[in-house]
Amino acid sequence: MAAAPENTDLSSWVDPTLDSVRGTETPKDPNKGYIALLGWSVNAIKAAQKFDRRYVVVAPDWAEDFCKANKIPYVRWDFLRLNDRSLEIAEVLKEEGVDVAIPLFEETVEWAGAINSVLLGNPRIYGQSILFRDKALMKRRAQLGGIRVGIFEEAHEKEDVIRFMKRVNQTLLKLDGDPDDPIHLKAFDKAGCLGHRMIKSVEEIDHIPDEEYPLLMESHLDGWEFAVEAWIHDGKIKFLNISEYVTLGYSVFVPATKELESWRDAVTKQIEKLIKTFDIQFGLIHPEYFVTADGEMYFGEVAYRPPGFKAFELIERAYGFNAYQASMLVFDPKSTEEEVNAFFPREVVDAKGYAGCFGVYPRRRVVSKLEMPKETIEHPYFESHELVAPAEETVPERSAFGTHWGLIFFFGDDPITMRELLRAQEELDFYV
Repeated sequence: MAAAPENTDLSSWVDPTLDSVRGTETPKDPNKGYIALLGWSVNAIKAAQKFDRRYVVVAPDWAEDFCKANKIPYVRWDFLRLNDRSLEIAEVLKEEGVDVAIPLFEETVEWAGAINSVLLGNPRIYGQSILFRDKALMKRRAQLGGIRVGIFEEAHEKEDVIRFMKRVNQTLLKLDGDPDDPIHLKAFDKAGCLGHRMIKSVEEIDHIPDEEYPLLMESHLDGWEFAVEAWIHDGKIKFLNISEYVTLGYSVFVPATKELESWRDAVTKQIEKLIKTFDIQFGLIHPEYFVTADGEMYFGEVAYRPPGFKAFELIERAYGFNAYQASMLVFDPKSTEEEVNAFFPREVVDAKGYAGCFGVYPRRRVVSKLEMPKETIEHPYFESHELVAPAEETVPERSAFGTHWGLIFFFGDDPITMRELLRAQEELDFYV
């Protein structure tokens, strides 16, 4: 019996907002780089369609129908663990004529390193990508470069965490009865707050699931934590944005307040030290730092991919340039210095305002509907939100810092108002 013919009707996948569908895609310049986007991001695809570089999306098979329906160049690849077939995708892209691969997510950073080591004929790029993925190796490399970091160790089991916590507090000369100084536990190779826990007592260590080991342990740094997005070309910083966290894991805005921007020269020196230590010649880096009360700056970690919390979209809202296109530009080995310099505006002074977002976590254990608070939607800075009605009534318990249910976006002309507005969202219920 013959197999039933496949249903080839892809009309339900068509996105009429895409330039490839509307026939308005920017013509591609064959003299400029051909770029592979590793991972799935519709905003990155939209940016590529409005840019003059050829591009191809490398994504799992679930993206195939969407790409076919919307005339998006596509190569199927599942980003499982690197294995014996890992070089296959590099050879496929090389035969296609691709010049460079850009990672869009944490899980594709190592793949980009492996692929670019082949495309650019530089095996060291793969080794470098391992440093960006393994937080323990990353911290050691930073230390070797003379970059200030807190105390850190790897943990393979619960007893390692207990020992580390006791040793940290002994080092801090804590006496019996004094509250313990907290420590932080982080997954070796996950993005942002995923797998991040703050442990304030030895008893809390019992709540860590066995599957989260091995993990990285760090001492707590009391200070002002913030993030940086830096686009690098030919080993030099071309644009440096400072993103101000209001509450870690909840809210961020760009550009930063004058108070944090006053650290720009010191931050720039730290980024230059990072570039030298990690031998970064091109691309987008997203490091995090702490400034302590005595004015010392500590390195937290660095990622080699777009940040979370839609920071690229916030930067575009504030400055007007597309941050995905900026990454394509600095990754492209065929970009000229003149082209790169002409692309970026001036930091801070060319910003049109302050763009911020807040990640919503339900504050109740049982919810039935989404209800936007008046204080949020009637504020003149409110622009939009991505929240949807709850799929189920019981809110899952948050593991570590947890994952937000959606973002709310704001834009205005005063950073202090923005900071207070974002902080105020923490006291509101969006799911009731």
